[in-house]
Amino acid sequence: MKSFELVLFADYFQFYIQDEAAKGDLSQAWNEEATDRLLALAPGTVGIGTVRNMDVPVTVDFLEHAPEDEFSEWDHVVEAGLDVTSGRIVIAGCTDYFPDAKRVEVPPGVYRVRVSYGALDTLSEDGLSGDDRYRLQLWPAASTAVHILKQRLK
Repeated sequence: MKSFELVLFADYFQFYIQDEAAKGDLSQAWNEEATDRLLALAPGTVGIGTVRNMDVPVTVDFLEHAPEDEFSEWDHVVEAGLDVTSGRIVIAGCTDYFPDAKRVEVPPGVYRVRVSYGALDTLSEDGLSGDDRYRLQLWPAASTAVHILKQRLK
């Protein structure tokens, strides 16, 4: 299992994980439904919504199979599929300089991406600081459907 910690600038309240070769554009993907589930999709790209427009901590775990469904420490959990044709996944803020973004080599194929969102209610009044955190878990799987596994309270 590969695992690492990142701090990403969540400009426009988002960061993304994508196939390196993807040309997916999330600009039209952030509709009301995507905003509510904090997750938008474009071909080869998954956009992860955040509650802050600042640097956010992100943990990324690459797994051999689906993780246990233990959501007690998380406010919101959603899954989607990511088609990786290039064998390289890029993880970055949406305005990061693409050539410098974090890359991870993986076997080409379809992956499930489970995004867990924690401490979403810890934002300061000005919305600039908080203890919100984001965990991405990826494993090989054939399903590309979006599933909300735990819905946040608003």
